Amino acid sequence: MQPNIGIKPENLTAVAHILNGLLADEFLLYTKTRNAHWNVEGPDFHDKHKFFEAQYEALDEIMDSVAERIRKLGHYAPGTLKDFLQLTHLTEQSREKNDSLGFIKELLADHETIIVSMRENIDRFANEYKDAGTSDFITGLMEEHETMAWMLRAHFR
Repeated sequence: MQPNIGIKPENLTAVAHILNGLLADEFLLYTKTRNAHWNVEGPDFHDKHKFFEAQYEALDEIMDSVAERIRKLGHYAPGTLKDFLQLTHLTEQSREKNDSLGFIKELLADHETIIVSMRENIDRFANEYKDAGTSDFITGLMEEHETMAWMLRAHFR
């Protein structure tokens, strides 16, 4: 049964489609952050191992909330690696070195890509698709990513 929440079905579909891409981005970023946690090397290993753990735990919560938002809109969330790789705007990276600054630089760029994408959709959700709830939801997620990006960026000061 489709939700009857004051948003046209075609708008619910459009919003869910955009959120599917966001979920794929979140999943890829989560996986890359897990990789950094597992494989970071160097004199700052312990500190960065814990730092990346905190970041991937936050991303796990974000992924779950995005998938649940998609379901609230009456659509199914993508849930396979194939789907995520087809929907993501991010790229996988293979590393020659597993140094913390290399991981941090890459993860920061991905957070910033997600922030820009969210920022571009905040007004679109509210105005074009008449979905203030998703607009508000994305604003909150964007702020979480801004905080995570700040924490990553601070390593370069």
